[in-house]
Amino acid sequence: MTTETTSRLEQEYKNIVKATVPVLQKRGAEITKRFYQLLFKNHPELKNIFNQTNQRKGDQPIALANMVYAAALHIDNLAEIIPQVMPVAHKHASLNIKPEHYPLVGENLLLAMREVLGAEVATDEVIAAWEKAYGEIAAAFIGIEKEMYEENVKKGGWTDYKDFKVVSKVKESDVITSFYLKPADGETLPSFKPGQYITVKASIDGHDYTHQRQYSLSCAPNENMYRISVKREDAIGENPAGVVSNYLHQQVEEGSVLSISCPSGDFVLDMNDTRPLVLISGGVGLTPMMSMLESALLWQPEREVIFMHAARSGNFHAMKERLLEVATACKQVKTYTIYDNPATSDAGHFDKEGYIDTAFLKKVLPSTDAAFYFCGPKGFMRAMYQNLKSLDAAEDDIHFEIFGPATDIKN
Repeated sequence: MTTETTSRLEQEYKNIVKATVPVLQKRGAEITKRFYQLLFKNHPELKNIFNQTNQRKGDQPIALANMVYAAALHIDNLAEIIPQVMPVAHKHASLNIKPEHYPLVGENLLLAMREVLGAEVATDEVIAAWEKAYGEIAAAFIGIEKEMYEENVKKGGWTDYKDFKVVSKVKESDVITSFYLKPADGETLPSFKPGQYITVKASIDGHDYTHQRQYSLSCAPNENMYRISVKREDAIGENPAGVVSNYLHQQVEEGSVLSISCPSGDFVLDMNDTRPLVLISGGVGLTPMMSMLESALLWQPEREVIFMHAARSGNFHAMKERLLEVATACKQVKTYTIYDNPATSDAGHFDKEGYIDTAFLKKVLPSTDAAFYFCGPKGFMRAMYQNLKSLDAAEDDIHFEIFGPATDIKN
């Protein structure tokens, strides 16, 4: 086969894939929902990897649908979706996804396409084209994740999971508790970047499969221990209580052993930027912001920092004593506390009742020539993004991480 013929055939399959863009935009979530049903039916052992809570909420199928749609749209140049791929690849690395998992995913994704779209739309030709496209996408992920695993080991980290002992358990608020973790083997810890997370793998009595959950590291990097600060997810309406968060709060104590992954994630503080640093958090979104704050205090002690935290009330405000300590001791740091439903006992201990809005930001920000990082519930992050854009903050200066498409925040 000549190079010209090979090139022509490759373009033909790409054209077929691109022709599926409209139907993927319309029915992508339906396809990926069915895909997960098939995957877990055919390979129930993979429930040990995938977050079943995100399955129930529908977050995972929607996230995958958007990735499949983006891949089809940019099949001529998959490099264009690297910004979307990298956060997913970090999640995969944190979950220790292996190359052998990808064929299982591909097989069931194609089955779901054919089943949902029907033989008239998902013809043999379409399925064959998507099989080639999936092969390219999988190869890209496998290559990126291989580099991540190798980099972890090079920096003194590990692959798969490593046992850590809980050396301290500290209640931070009515719903958030911190766990201080040290390697059970006593070895030195590798560093991490402020804003990264680890995966906790929990084997819980009465459950047929393990549960993996990712939690941001809430301290500055150090060689002695990691800290995660976990919100207890209580049952609300149709949403059941969080399996892992309640396990950690109720069953894990000092001396318990947890299996965790090497730190991962690309929502990290840029330590080369010396402009004012604005950290904005809502609820448990405080955790990566605290890591960034503590890191800035260590390595950029002259940098101006503005820290805003929104919570329901003082009872739900984690680490408020540490923030007060920082604000008192460090003249370059200004902190602002916002409660939307303050208790009587909170009088005099917060700066604003209600929400962080554009008017408040305009009042407390000296300039929009700054680096903005925010984290919290999806609605909170949508509001922060829109507020900052209304103040003409540059897109490149706005940093956040979300499970799912960025359009959930930007639109």
